Formats: sequence, C-alpha cells, structure tokens
Amino acid sequence: MDIDLTPKLPKKVYGGDGGSYHAWCPNELAMLRQGNIGAAKLALEKNGFALPRYSDSAKVAYVLQGNGVTGIVLPEKEEKVLAIKKGDAIALPFGVVTWWYNKEDTELVVLFLGDTSTAHKAGQFTDFYLTGANGIFNGFSTEFVSMAWGIPENDAKTLVGKQTATGIVKLAAGVNMPEPKNEHREGMALNCIEAPLDVDIKNGGRVVVLNTKNLPLVGEVGLGADLVRLDGGAMCSPGFSCDSALQVTYIVRGSGRVQVVGVDGKRVLETHVKAGNLFIVPRFFVVSKICDPDGMDWFSIITTPNPIFTHLAGRTSAWKALSPQVLEAAFNVPSDLEKLFRSKRTSDEIFFPPSK
Repeated sequence: MDIDLTPKLPKKVYGGDGGSYHAWCPNELAMLRQGNIGAAKLALEKNGFALPRYSDSAKVAYVLQGNGVTGIVLPEKEEKVLAIKKGDAIALPFGVVTWWYNKEDTELVVLFLGDTSTAHKAGQFTDFYLTGANGIFNGFSTEFVSMAWGIPENDAKTLVGKQTATGIVKLAAGVNMPEPKNEHREGMALNCIEAPLDVDIKNGGRVVVLNTKNLPLVGEVGLGADLVRLDGGAMCSPGFSCDSALQVTYIVRGSGRVQVVGVDGKRVLETHVKAGNLFIVPRFFVVSKICDPDGMDWFSIITTPNPIFTHLAGRTSAWKALSPQVLEAAFNVPSDLEKLFRSKRTSDEIFFPPSK
C-alpha cells in the first residue's frame, strides 16, 4: 500500500458568530476516501445553535470540550433532548435528525467520526439542513411548502424567507430552549471518562471501549470506539485489528510518537502527533504509540461495532500464546533469550518505562 498516512488537521467549512464547522478533506487525507471514513468537528460559541439536520452517514459523536444540549430524533420517534458534556459519546444511526446548542461561556466542541460507504461523497459527510438559507424547504416552491405544512402561501413565504443563516446561528441571550431529561440519555450516550474501565494500568493508562454492551445503539451505527488515556512516557503496545477493521484516531490531549508498520515489515508511518491531529491505520497494519512526558489521550472509532484486537506484546499477546520452541525457531535465538523475551511484559497492552 503506497498511501500517505500523515496525520492532518481539519479545515473550516463554514461559520459565523455562533460557531464554526470544520472537516478533514479526503484530498489531503487519502485514507478517508479509501476507507470510506468521514471526520468533522462542530464548535459552538455561547448561545450558538447548530440548526436541525440529518446526514448521509452513520456517525459516533464525541464531546471534546464544554457542556451543552443536543436534540435527537430517531426515525418515526419523538425527540430526545440530552444534556451533554466532555467525554460523552453518542451513536447517531442513519436518518437521525439532530440539533446542538451551547448556553455556556466555554466553547462546546463535538467530534464526528463515521462511515461514508453509502454517502454521496466517499470520505466526506453531507448534511441536509431542515432550516436555514440552504435548508430543504428553500428548494421547494411556496405552493409545495404551503400544502406540506397546511398554511397559507403568504405565511409559508414568510416562514421560509426568515431563514437567512447557514448551518449555525447565534441565538439571543435567555432564549427558551428545550430542557434536557436525564432519562433521555439512557441508551443514547455514554460518558467515556466516567464509564467503568476496560483496562487500568497503574502508572500506565486507562481504556474504555464503546461497544454494543455499554451502548447498544452503536450496533445500528456499525462502529465501535474507545477512549485511551495514557500517562507520561507510557506506551500502547504494537497491535492490529484482526477483524479487518480500520482504526481512525483523533488526538484529544497531549502529544507523542506513532509508528505504523504494514506489508513486508515496512514502516509506513513514523511521526509525532499532537492534540487535534487525526490519522487512520489501514486494515491489519500494526500501530504503536509512545506518549511524551505530559501524556496523551485519544479517541478512536473502529469500523466494526465489537472490535477485536491482537496485541504483539504484553500478557495477552500472540507471542505469549506461541510455544517456546516456535519462538526460538522463528527468531533464531537460544532458549535463554526466548525466556527473557517472554517474561518481561506481563501486563496488558499499556506499558510504562522500566524506571517507573
């Protein structure tokens, strides 16, 4: 595979006083198009309101910063209004209508990662707005709008004509918006920072895996996800997805080094990543990360709802499962070196420097 895997930053697509929308471009990050993956970020200022829309792609949303409110309407269901905060992951299947609102001083930032295999453009989300200057009803004649809504044509003309903004607007202070309900979060969102840990290594790091067990709706989305938080100097061991899934990684906090090895043992990526970077690991390629002293957090989606990984170091690694004779023969080393190799890493997939 001869393709550039270099991490990229998103570019602004549109925005104004209420906030902005940014997306990663498949022309710059070719793996988006090749892997049918879309990636974007929504940033809302205080009183910013992202107008109701639906998308041509199933997604997982992850709240990177701030607190806010989102409205979600599943097909033929009533609206659910959720309070959202940093660390929340929300599964958004095909056909859902969403809106997003921030009434706080801190900017609300939401990451969207999803599958574009049925999208209009490979590697890119296309949103369809219900309102706004580029909203659906602006494309219909006044006669059609009047009949669809059952209102006089003059009122239909006024209603559609009032929609002058695109995508995001800034509402007046104190505007009355729907209040979120705690019960609406059930089955719709999971806070990855507060959820029970799947991996917890002292002085190493913590992992929460998002799957059909803790958020069943990801089964409809067809994606799994995880949040990995590593301490300074810690390493995420070399590993690969053994169920033919792509891994899309966004660096949430901190910085570190990444290496990816592909076909014929060729290192296809060696780079330094920082907060805001996004990169994609191709199917079956092996990836490993080492954090800088300030640590590093990342949020990833995997293109299967219940991902399975094979690690090549640690207690559960494939090497540990192989018999000593096979290792000696494969590495062409004596038994004492094989025993040293096998005995050194007894934890799971997160390691820390020996000095700790």
